[in-house]
Amino acid sequence: MSKIIVYEHPDFQGFSREFTSDVPNLREVCFDDCISSVKVIGQPWVLYRDPNYQGQQRVFEEGEYASVEEHDTISSLQLVTEDLSDPQITLYEHERFKGKCIVLTCETNLCQASFNDTASSHKVQRGAWVLYEHIDRGGVQMVARAGDEKSAYASSDNRLSHLRPLKPGRPTVTAEILWDKKEEQVRSVTIDSMCSLNHSDHKQSFSAGLSREHEVLITETFTFSDSSQISKGVSFSIDVSQARLKFNASTFSVEKGGSNTKTERKKVQVSLPVKLHPRTKLTVKVVREEVDVKVPVKLTVTQGGRSKTEYGEYRCQSRLALTAEYREEKL
Repeated sequence: MSKIIVYEHPDFQGFSREFTSDVPNLREVCFDDCISSVKVIGQPWVLYRDPNYQGQQRVFEEGEYASVEEHDTISSLQLVTEDLSDPQITLYEHERFKGKCIVLTCETNLCQASFNDTASSHKVQRGAWVLYEHIDRGGVQMVARAGDEKSAYASSDNRLSHLRPLKPGRPTVTAEILWDKKEEQVRSVTIDSMCSLNHSDHKQSFSAGLSREHEVLITETFTFSDSSQISKGVSFSIDVSQARLKFNASTFSVEKGGSNTKTERKKVQVSLPVKLHPRTKLTVKVVREEVDVKVPVKLTVTQGGRSKTEYGEYRCQSRLALTAEYREEKL
């Protein structure tokens, strides 16, 4: 859920309040003109000097801001709810959307676009934009949101030199493993062996044994679909408790572009019987069970109050279970 936490003093000190929806008048919640630092989770927020979303504006995208310009002057808060994934705005030379125009989809310094101090009206097709009086995000700000068609600016000086689209907050990803579509392969592999022979006609006593360390390995990986739009660094967890892979872990943490590998070493002690029958061969094998599981995963990606579905694949290669097999044969 998108939310904002506002603090009475800089560096997140003093009294604080948390909001998840618009606040037209902070006086009504006893927090007027006392915000000095903020934390934003999810979608951006617009902070206004006056009640009812009026006066000077300041925009805060997801992050922590230890100090707010002009402390103790904020009187209303507004959450940006638009889809910010594919922004577009059209600027016009004259009022009422006339004259030459320029269509923008990314942050732009209008001095470099030969449109500095020229725009007199605009239409926002998608997303939400911050329009600045000066280059490098300087001067007075104005927020323009999807569907906004401003036919004339308050100032006749055409003071618009820089603009940028607002960025959405980090998405949250919920994973659902589709167990009914699981593919599983199980095989047994001999990794060590020992053999004892009794060629005589009498029982023989043995004290031989086999004691060695063997590496057991679990490798878990997650592959995103080729069409995935999940950005690098986004992380989430997968519940693999139903995988039946014979290890204790129940969750696998995924980060875009990464994998998780766990390696353990286990010692196996194999002892021979005290007595070996006449003319008998005894073979002892150390066997490792290897399991390879592949299963599709449905991902629900939520960002800015909107959800979409993507798919990926979880894979686990487990080489854990070690056992000893004994076999006697007559010579």
